[in-house]
Amino acid sequence: MIAFGYGALCHSIFAVAVLSMVIAMFFGMSEGFGRIAEPWSLFANAFLLLQFPALHSFLLSRSGGWVLSRNAPSGHGRTLSTTSYAIIASAQLCALFLLRTLSDVVWWRAEGALFAILCCLYGLSWLLLLKASFDAGAEVQSGALGWMSMAADRRPVFPDMPTTGLFRIIRQPIYVAFALTLWTVPVWTPDQLAVASTLTAYCLLAPLMKERRFEARYGARFRNYRAQVPYAFPSFTRTSPRE
Repeated sequence: MIAFGYGALCHSIFAVAVLSMVIAMFFGMSEGFGRIAEPWSLFANAFLLLQFPALHSFLLSRSGGWVLSRNAPSGHGRTLSTTSYAIIASAQLCALFLLRTLSDVVWWRAEGALFAILCCLYGLSWLLLLKASFDAGAEVQSGALGWMSMAADRRPVFPDMPTTGLFRIIRQPIYVAFALTLWTVPVWTPDQLAVASTLTAYCLLAPLMKERRFEARYGARFRNYRAQVPYAFPSFTRTSPRE
């Protein structure tokens, strides 16, 4: 009952978070439910924007892992840690994309053929993000690993270090694909620029901490992979990574 309850909560809020991101950014963050008057709305918006990278990074640390391991009843916190992580991250994204108090300023809105091109690029960016997530291990990215392991009464088995699919081209395809979704929108507002700039900086810097964990876990194997595959920008003159 605990496992399936966590699974239902995780995937429900995950779906709401993804849908909120897709719709909110498509309209350039020009629609939202926040109704805080200025100047307090500026502080509220800044908090909503910064809380995601701050808490997201903390939960990936050793201290954050300790917190996640105690975030479930009956001593199942360690098994459910990936599910708890996905629940918290999804709730953060819902807050960011649904609760911002947005300005009424629209700087630019694509029209005609350019609108169609940007819509295609926006959809392609989300497809790349989906592909990268599957390449990395969809059960981890979606939070399913935790609750499914508990339901099967076994320890979670994490996927191996990803080196196939988009990971053969760059080392951080998930972060790059997410950054692309931020910049291929057909509507631009001050809120969209703030979100895109902040989260793009996070997408470029946060993987450095992830790579330190990978080096500690995989050692020479990761260092060999890192030497052959570029960080975020493809280099088609390089050879494919060797196992």
